[in-house]
Amino acid sequence: MKYTIYLLGITCVFLASACSDEDIPSSAVDTEAVDTPEAWHDKIRTQPYPKLSNELYLNPPPLIVPQDSKTGEKLQFALSQDETFPEASTQLSEMDEWCMFNPHRELEAGTWYWRYRNISVDGSEGEWSEPIAFEVKAETPVFVTPDFATFRANIPQAGADAHPRLYCFLNGDWAKARQRVTYHAEYRGLIGRADSALKVDYSTYLAMVTEDGMEEMADYVENLHQAYLLTQDQTYSAKLSEILTLLCAHDFSDSELFVSNFSSTAIAYSILVPYDLLYNRLNGGQIRTAQELLMRIARHYYESYCGMQENHIFDNHFWQKNMRILFQIAFCLWDKAGYEEEASRMLEYYYELWTARAPASGFNRDGAWINGSGYLSANFYTLYYMPMLMSCIGQTDFLQHPWYQNAGQALAYNFPPSSLSSGFGDMSERLDVPGRQYAAFADFLARETGDGYAGWYANECSTDDDPNNDVADDVLFRIYRICRNSTYDTDFPESAPKMLWYKDIGEVVMHSDLEHTADNLMLGFRSSTFGSGSHTLADQNSFNLLYGGKEVYYHSGYYTSFSDAHTLTSYRHTRAHNTILVNGIGQAFTTEAYGMMLRAAGGSHIAYALGDASEAYCGISDDPMWVKNFENAGIAQTPENGFGTTPLTKYRRQVLMLYPDIVLVYDELEASEPVRWEWLLHSPVQFGIEGQMFTTHLDNGVAVARMFSDSSFEVSQTDQFAVSPGEGYANQWHLTASFENIPQCRILTLVQVRGSESEVLPVVRNGNRITCGDWVIEVNLDPSSAERLQVTNSSSAAVYSYGSDNPVLGGKAYARQYRNSSVLYDNMDGAYRTDEQTDRKPVASRKG
Repeated sequence: MKYTIYLLGITCVFLASACSDEDIPSSAVDTEAVDTPEAWHDKIRTQPYPKLSNELYLNPPPLIVPQDSKTGEKLQFALSQDETFPEASTQLSEMDEWCMFNPHRELEAGTWYWRYRNISVDGSEGEWSEPIAFEVKAETPVFVTPDFATFRANIPQAGADAHPRLYCFLNGDWAKARQRVTYHAEYRGLIGRADSALKVDYSTYLAMVTEDGMEEMADYVENLHQAYLLTQDQTYSAKLSEILTLLCAHDFSDSELFVSNFSSTAIAYSILVPYDLLYNRLNGGQIRTAQELLMRIARHYYESYCGMQENHIFDNHFWQKNMRILFQIAFCLWDKAGYEEEASRMLEYYYELWTARAPASGFNRDGAWINGSGYLSANFYTLYYMPMLMSCIGQTDFLQHPWYQNAGQALAYNFPPSSLSSGFGDMSERLDVPGRQYAAFADFLARETGDGYAGWYANECSTDDDPNNDVADDVLFRIYRICRNSTYDTDFPESAPKMLWYKDIGEVVMHSDLEHTADNLMLGFRSSTFGSGSHTLADQNSFNLLYGGKEVYYHSGYYTSFSDAHTLTSYRHTRAHNTILVNGIGQAFTTEAYGMMLRAAGGSHIAYALGDASEAYCGISDDPMWVKNFENAGIAQTPENGFGTTPLTKYRRQVLMLYPDIVLVYDELEASEPVRWEWLLHSPVQFGIEGQMFTTHLDNGVAVARMFSDSSFEVSQTDQFAVSPGEGYANQWHLTASFENIPQCRILTLVQVRGSESEVLPVVRNGNRITCGDWVIEVNLDPSSAERLQVTNSSSAAVYSYGSDNPVLGGKAYARQYRNSSVLYDNMDGAYRTDEQTDRKPVASRKG
């Protein structure tokens, strides 16, 4: 069973599932006094991992020491189930330069202890740290990788078989692939790109070394590389030899070689490919020059990365490409005279780093991407290449990692075929449909893991009306597809749930009809312990709503660059998202501005999720990167610009989908003093505002939202941004419901999405009771009394109850087990069941 699906039904301290309708004595436990733990992810680690306060993501976990705690030349680790660390039962690591240790073995369930010590330059051993305890649970997913010695022993090292080795995981496929390549559907595409690369004058790239130029050269090199590997046409190898000679003859200055990290690794790859491919044909001078250039780049980055990357939450450029190429350099040089020790050390570091922190930060088993689907494509090649190479050499399937096992499903749910994505993270607005790279990655997952969601997704994307989505037109995975001529199932999985909760990254996604995009209502909701940083946005407790694959309510603004004035104020900023502002102030740009997805469950008729963003409005960012970006953009982090401290004390939001076409949003807002609450909603088209009703006309239907509150509010809209994105960008509409000068309020918003306005059902409020068709909603909107939201359906037995009273479920009174809990009674997996949840404590990976 998939990990994500399994977690929806797991019974832990934080979740009580009552699978019986028998009456239970009314003695509900009060959960209000339980403190919420600090559970956000530091950008740079401040505490050792793991500790007892950390729930493990995998067994075994990596042992990681903050870089500031490494005061010597090296570190040594000890691991035992006995806190006295007896020699006979203690695993002792080697003395290494990095701040991590992977046990590379399954740990028995129970309490474990680890410690570390610093080793000085002269080899003197420092005092051991105090023992650090952590718990291994029987249910923790197990994923064990071979130790580095095993991995290294399997690398080809001698004779003609030692090179080429960059695509050694396809060695068993070359012979058959070459026999059929000229008949393959992608042959013309393969040769066309390679022939274009033959015509390029590569000396022009060295006249002025730029990042774009070097990356373009590296792309041409790879096109020639793949064409030669599959055709053995010496024309392509001759051109690669010419490029190698040109690069080796160029006297690279440091300013050229290190103009940017992407430029450096692009230069390295353009050298490495012909070096590896033609190794047995090169003379000694060519080999030495290429090796020294490669090591010059490798040394530069190893010195800055070692110790840092294992402690950094997620360095995007590093994980997108640089880590892979630096690994490849070490992989090709570790056994070469004069570089054995140095390159081998680098190879071991990157191997251990992948084991500890890949494929998606190391704290993510969901298959979804922390930075959102829009930026996922930048990682595809590394996400494919690294596990394929490591599986081949390590003789262990690295694709068994839970993230890979869930990645096909996550693609389908977060970025459906013929649809926009769920809308979180940078560049999510740029792609109207997934495109060929997403389909190609799904194709790869389907071939290698047999995942049904991936197979359906790849087929659906490739058979829609847009030729840009065809897997066969993808370049990244072309050599793999030509070599691995496999098939897979393309049927939509019968057991597909309507809702998924990604517990590790803090997102929930709901679909009314995932299999048929044209009829699908899709709701994405984010409240994440990863907070706001890098390619994530200041959007805790925000939602995006799509119908037929197009935006109904979506985040606004444009990714004009990473940090220009528009991006900072009208794209990243909370005002650009469907959430709230407090006194005009949004969430800080920092991982400390985190949210938490506390509850979620779903059945055939109702799905719900509850997020808490009470910690997200925590002031301004002191991250040096953001401080510099604000300065460069001429934007001050002041209240006038929407940045600063707020008196907010509580922001809990529930979103519900009442299938197939109604959405509820229930907000509980509290502050320590009267404030202005601004409830935000964004649309690509203008709102028709009639009192408390907001209507937008879509290309494929109509959306009508009605807002209810016991507090008075005023509604306004504008199509202007805080800072314009410039010419060529369409205006978008921004609705604000303002609640002035009150410390608390509750808001219920009911949204209907229909094919036409005539299909919109009347909504009637009578006190705390609201009816809409077959749905009856009872809600307490008075912030001075207890929270309550109950939703029932008159044509089915489905009920959702939030609060502390005892609801009637299936004709019987249900005695709530916990006060202020969420109770869902619905058809789940073919039978009506009761699921009761209280707040789930998020997994804390850094804070103690």
